[in-house]
Amino acid sequence: MENNKTFTMIKPDAVRNGHIGGILDQILKGGFKISAMKYTYLTPEKAGEFYEVHKERPFYKDLVGFMSSGPIVAAILEKDNAVADFRTLIGATDPSKAEVGTIRQLFAESIEANAVHGSDSDENAAIEGSFFFSAFEKF
Repeated sequence: MENNKTFTMIKPDAVRNGHIGGILDQILKGGFKISAMKYTYLTPEKAGEFYEVHKERPFYKDLVGFMSSGPIVAAILEKDNAVADFRTLIGATDPSKAEVGTIRQLFAESIEANAVHGSDSDENAAIEGSFFFSAFEKF
C-alpha cells in the first residue's frame, strides 16, 4: 500500500534560513511519521538527475542551480493519504497564494525559493524516495 507514503525535501532556502526545525514540527503536528530522513547536499549532476522530468522547461537550469546551492533535508513521510495530505500541508507553490498556516506560507520566500518539495503522486513518491534512500535506510 503505497498511498501511505510521500517524499519531501526541505530546500536550500529553508535550510539556509534556519527553518528545518519549524518545518519538521509542522510535519509532525500534521500527523506524519518520518520513516527516513537525511541531511545532505545535491551536486548539480544529482539535482539535474532528480529534476530530469523538467529538463526541457525554461526554468530547469535555474532549478538545478538553486537545488545545488546548499544542503537539503530529504525525508520519507508516512500517513494515510500521504501525498494529498502533505500537499495540503505545504500549500500553494506561490507562498503569497498559500493558505495561512501552511508550510510555504510560513517559511517560503518566493515561488522559486518555496521551502519544500512534495511528491505529486504515489508513483513519484516511491521514485523520489528511492532516489535518496536505499531499502536499508527506510523504516
